[in-house]
Amino acid sequence: MEKKEMIYYRLDEVDEKILAMLQDNARVSLKDIGAEVSMSPTAVGTRIDRMLAEGVLEGFTTKLNPEAMGHYIKAFINLEVSPEQKAEFYPYIDSVLNVVECNCVTGDYSMLIEVRFKTTADLDHFVGELQRFGKTKTQIVFSTNVKHRCRYWKNDLHHDEEKK
Repeated sequence: MEKKEMIYYRLDEVDEKILAMLQDNARVSLKDIGAEVSMSPTAVGTRIDRMLAEGVLEGFTTKLNPEAMGHYIKAFINLEVSPEQKAEFYPYIDSVLNVVECNCVTGDYSMLIEVRFKTTADLDHFVGELQRFGKTKTQIVFSTNVKHRCRYWKNDLHHDEEKK
C-alpha cells in the first residue's frame, strides 16, 4: 500500500458554500450554486474541478437504500487477521459485494468489517467463511440513530453549532 504525504487543501468561504450545497444535493446545478455564491456557473465549475483534482471531492455518487433492496441485516464483524494472511485476505474481502467497508483497526481485533445481508443465515455463512482467517466477533445492528455521513466541518467541533 502506497503512503501519501497529507497535504491539506485550504478552503475559502465560497468553497465551503459549494461543498455544503453539493452535500445537500449532489445534483444541484452550477447555475443554482453560482446564484448562491455570486459567481458564474463556469467559475463554480472551475472551483469544483479544482477540488476534484486536489482530492477534496472524490466524486459524485448514488446513495442506495439497502433495506429497499432486501438487505435488512446490517452487522459489524471484528476479525483477527495475522499480518501473514493480509495478502490473501485483502483481495478476498474486496471481492465480497456484501462488504460495505473494511477497516484495519487497533485493539483486540485487526479488522472491522461492515456488512449487509438479506438474512441472518447468509450472515452466518459469511462469518463461517471469514473464520478461516481468524477469530471473529459479530454485532448485528438493531437500529441506526445517526446515518453514515462525511460532512465538511469548518472547525473541530463535536456538534453542529447551527442546531443550537
